Amino acid sequence: MKSLLIICDGMGDRLIEGKTPLEVADKPNMDIIAREGINGIMDTVRAGIRPGSDTAHLSLFGYDPFKVYTGRGPFEAYGAGLNLEKGDIAIRCNFATLKDGKIIDRRAGRDELGLEKLTNELDGIEIDNVRIIFRRCKGHRAVLIFKGEDLSSMISDTDPEELNVPPNKSTPLDGNTDSKRTAEILNKFTMMSQKILSDHEVNKERIKQGKLPANVVLARGAGIKPELTSFENKYGIKGACISATSLIIGVCRASGMDIIEVEGATGHVDSDIIKKAEATINALKHYDFVFLHIKGTDEASHDGNFDLKKKMIERIDKEVIGPILDKVDLEDTTIVLTADHSTPVGIRQHSADPVPIAILGDVRTDSVKKFSERDCSKGGLNRICGRYLMDTILDLSDKARLFGA
Repeated sequence: MKSLLIICDGMGDRLIEGKTPLEVADKPNMDIIAREGINGIMDTVRAGIRPGSDTAHLSLFGYDPFKVYTGRGPFEAYGAGLNLEKGDIAIRCNFATLKDGKIIDRRAGRDELGLEKLTNELDGIEIDNVRIIFRRCKGHRAVLIFKGEDLSSMISDTDPEELNVPPNKSTPLDGNTDSKRTAEILNKFTMMSQKILSDHEVNKERIKQGKLPANVVLARGAGIKPELTSFENKYGIKGACISATSLIIGVCRASGMDIIEVEGATGHVDSDIIKKAEATINALKHYDFVFLHIKGTDEASHDGNFDLKKKMIERIDKEVIGPILDKVDLEDTTIVLTADHSTPVGIRQHSADPVPIAILGDVRTDSVKKFSERDCSKGGLNRICGRYLMDTILDLSDKARLFGA
């Protein structure tokens, strides 16, 4: 038996005028999974916890994020193809737009023009005997690594995660002198990014074309190298990841999954998800477990765009779920459809609302007919915790180990 886990990032939502995007979307193929499978709702980390995408995926893969999570930055580094050494500090970054000293867009309009050149301007500099590695990730994202002595990840973010305010000053989160030193280095880097990027020819061209300049780097999620038992050693199966999001690729790479790259796939609503579906179908011929991640639903949510989220769900249904149901051997494959967290368009950020989940395979079907937050809550799975999802997948795929005699 093969297993396919499909995560539509941030797909869960709250009611807008009495409905969620999932409830109003035309999604006949998702409804087939619900109708012919078993359904429920899931707290991906724990009830009442607002999960990050990184902690949510760690939990969904069966790792306890409260024990293994060291910060977002290291997973961004792994997603960018970098390796971390003991003592390195990795921090997730955004290219952002500053005007009159205040942030007017945390993602520089999501426009990627010239970001590679801007990245090169900041990579390789040195601050207080600490070497700076700066790499661009997908979209507007980047990762910052400090290499040197006497460093600490116990520092606050410079990204305030709100608009019309200046970047935060990083401060130590404990009384350690290493933390104070690292915070000071990050603040110097932030100032240098403004100075170097503001008058750069790339930003002059962006402004000329009516685009927002990428004239500051905001940092958050400092962390050190995480220690994870490999996915294969943990479960005895070989896993593959199909994603276009650096953070998620990083989580999968850190766990030892193979990464399958797909040309034209992005972390945006314009991603070529047809090719991602094709890659998924092919990967199931070679791997016991395939993980497919689609980001566009979360992007629409963060932008507060209900209609765009609805359309993205409909695209996923038609261009991904439909072909998978048509071409995958359903007699030999367990298919799980869910989200890593809810991102309600009304608040434009992650929430602790449980996500809908449907499992198609050798299951006891229930009376649910449609895939949505409220419909799935009436299903036979009831309310489950994402930490134990892999155990359920292994059991349904006849790969679970017997506990006891």
